[in-house]
Amino acid sequence: MGKPALIQIVDDDLRNIRLLEAQLKAEGHEIMTALSGNACLAQLKDRLPDLILLDIMMPGMDGFEVAGRLKQDARTKAIPVIMVTALEDRDSRLRALHMGAEEFLNKPVDRAELWIRVRNMLRLKEYQNFLAEHNRILEEQVAERTQALRDAYKDTIFTMVRAAEFKDEETGAHVQRISFYCRDMAEELGMDAHFCDELFHASPMHDIGKIAIPDAVLLKPGGFSPEEWAIMKGHAAFGAKILERGGSPYTKMGAEIALNHHERWDGTGYPNGSRGEAIPFPARLMNIADVYDALRSKRPYKPAFTHERAVEIITVGDGRTQPGHFDPQVLDAFGRCAERWREIYETNAD
Repeated sequence: MGKPALIQIVDDDLRNIRLLEAQLKAEGHEIMTALSGNACLAQLKDRLPDLILLDIMMPGMDGFEVAGRLKQDARTKAIPVIMVTALEDRDSRLRALHMGAEEFLNKPVDRAELWIRVRNMLRLKEYQNFLAEHNRILEEQVAERTQALRDAYKDTIFTMVRAAEFKDEETGAHVQRISFYCRDMAEELGMDAHFCDELFHASPMHDIGKIAIPDAVLLKPGGFSPEEWAIMKGHAAFGAKILERGGSPYTKMGAEIALNHHERWDGTGYPNGSRGEAIPFPARLMNIADVYDALRSKRPYKPAFTHERAVEIITVGDGRTQPGHFDPQVLDAFGRCAERWREIYETNAD
């Protein structure tokens, strides 16, 4: 090892400690000593040895109990333990092994045997340390590469959403708010952090298909003719087609949302008239978030509604929008989220 190994000697007999200490210091090892099991464990709170020589027969907490506690503690379970004992019966040795001891030394301790067993255990500990460090480095590298890949995915999403903004000036603040609404709703419904993260980054792509809609239709003030409305509704399928070949979890969920975010729980939505749980869950969250934000925002065909009016339309209905359009579970959660959504809208206003 690069530096002297630190060995803890635990024995209630000071003469035994002094004998072992002298022999091990002669081999260049650093020594720490404890006269009881409690003293042993107390020392380990401040400093961890590379190896422990542990007497079995001690008053109070004996060596069996100390070994058991060492192996149950995540901080100390990897420290090799050599049990030093005058006991030679099979049951005692089996019990020591059961408690986690790696080796035995018989009293009186033979110096050559002590040196060999200590050397072997220190080599084992050195190898364990090497493996632990190697695994730590691998985990760091995997985490760094995973984060770099996620960052690349997010850059791609940002680029696509920015491209959509050039087609539709209203997209920018709208997609920012959508991310916050969707994540808030998912958290309210108890979804895990992984799902909430994917939804936060996937939801801004819901209208990416508008890139494929002619400007004459997309930017037309006022209402659409039946033919224009059919073209406009095509943005859902266009968006899914743009995203469906993406390799990231964000674009996969984004494609699912893009295709289905105008579907309604009662089957009256588009493009496929899907109903109920046939509509993917992320799209059901996106649907109510999109409706709320559209109601709050000024459009060529409508004024901006107040928060109270938007909530009323969603929860009570106004003829065009009805409560039956939404997943009942999601609609119920909306009632709990509504005040937070007011704040999200006001904080991220156009």
